Amino acid sequence: MEENRVLGSSPFELHLVHLDLKGAPPKVSYLAEIFPLFHDLGANGILLEYEDMFPYDGELKPLRANDAYSPSEIKEILNLAKLHKLEVIPLVQTFGHMEFVLKHKEFRHLREVSMFPNTVNPHKEESLRLVVRMLEQVLELHRELRWFHIGCDEVYYLGEGEESKKWLQQEGNTIEKLCLTHLKAVASHVVSAHPSVKPVVWDDMLRGMSEETLKDSGIAQLVELMIWDYAPDLDVSSKAILIEKYQKCNFPKLWFASAFKGATGVNQCLTLIRHHLENHQQWLKVAEGTPAGIIRGITLTGWQRYDHFSVLCELLPVGIPSLAICLQALKNGGYSEKVKEDVEQLLGISSLEIDTFMSDVSGTFPGSEILSLVTQIAFYLKPSVDELLENNRYVTGWFSPFHRKRKKIHPIMIHLFQPDALRLLTKWNTVTQELQTAMEKVFYRSAAEEWVEENVQPSLQRLQDTVNDLDRAIEALT
Repeated sequence: MEENRVLGSSPFELHLVHLDLKGAPPKVSYLAEIFPLFHDLGANGILLEYEDMFPYDGELKPLRANDAYSPSEIKEILNLAKLHKLEVIPLVQTFGHMEFVLKHKEFRHLREVSMFPNTVNPHKEESLRLVVRMLEQVLELHRELRWFHIGCDEVYYLGEGEESKKWLQQEGNTIEKLCLTHLKAVASHVVSAHPSVKPVVWDDMLRGMSEETLKDSGIAQLVELMIWDYAPDLDVSSKAILIEKYQKCNFPKLWFASAFKGATGVNQCLTLIRHHLENHQQWLKVAEGTPAGIIRGITLTGWQRYDHFSVLCELLPVGIPSLAICLQALKNGGYSEKVKEDVEQLLGISSLEIDTFMSDVSGTFPGSEILSLVTQIAFYLKPSVDELLENNRYVTGWFSPFHRKRKKIHPIMIHLFQPDALRLLTKWNTVTQELQTAMEKVFYRSAAEEWVEENVQPSLQRLQDTVNDLDRAIEALT
């Protein structure tokens, strides 16, 4: 921390909001609404993780998602970011988390382990050519970059492929060397082809390496490290030791990465603000103990899936109150009642709950309707259906699975619970319809369908099946 830093200001020059596009990517029209809010909250950059939303072309065309942005939409996003003073840093995975590439038959042969599509085989020259082509297509559309994030976190199963096993049997060869060789090759390409662009990498694959290994590799001359930790009880002293180690290894600048959502459960629906606020408070302590001029900035990550194949976690609008609190806490060098009041005003939320999930929340920020409806569903859908189907004595006693299968029902019972079942079904169908409409303003239809199928359909289907069985039992009576 700089000695003359005024208390109540941020130790970070750059506050980046991470947009993880590998799940529920927002429409450009929504980004146009949300970028001004990011700026007002204290962000001055975006870490844009494209995954399969980039309009890859030529032989890379298979990588595109069905809803991928067009080149003109990418330009529009970059213009919007510039307009709201948000510096864009693209993120393209080049080692691990390559599922969106290696799942395709055209690129299967480049897997480290033939069964698993997550890690690219670092022994094949074609692997390097592939990631370089990906980077070049992205660089082509981003002309004013200072940094490019090349990923490289969680390179699982590295060293377990057949070629790696053979290579590792040779004297002096280690998994660390294998990791660093690929990392250096990718970074070297960026640096030599684009001298004004600095590659950034996640630090987890380097954390356990010795000072000697890191120094000898020369990696510190090529990249800047982004140290990530999303825990609310992040250990400040161990971070200080890690930073000291990286400094000794000649890394001139370091970045931190926190999380404002998407780090508390693979299928998490709602964001608990306190968890993420504490993570940021710990990062502020780390920053305070770090010598001046070393920290470049902090990225507030907002994961949308844990990986390409996992379910969606909290949708972006659901995480906005958490993002707002965390950004404002960073901007002010800490959290206070005033931070909370400022956020409530900026988001149009009358009273924000930090320590528990709010059962009822409405706001005026873009996408707040989604937060309100998702909250309703998360709190009340399953309990209300369970209450009717498992706790209502008329259903459990006179319309059990046994009765339903045989279309048997006591006529009196129809009047005792059919109205409740129909009322509940109508209510939740209406809420679901409202949510789909709200979601389709912000996201593509596929995201709305996925979220509803995962989070609404199981309970709604149970209710619908009960009503259908009731109808059939009634028919059998007449």
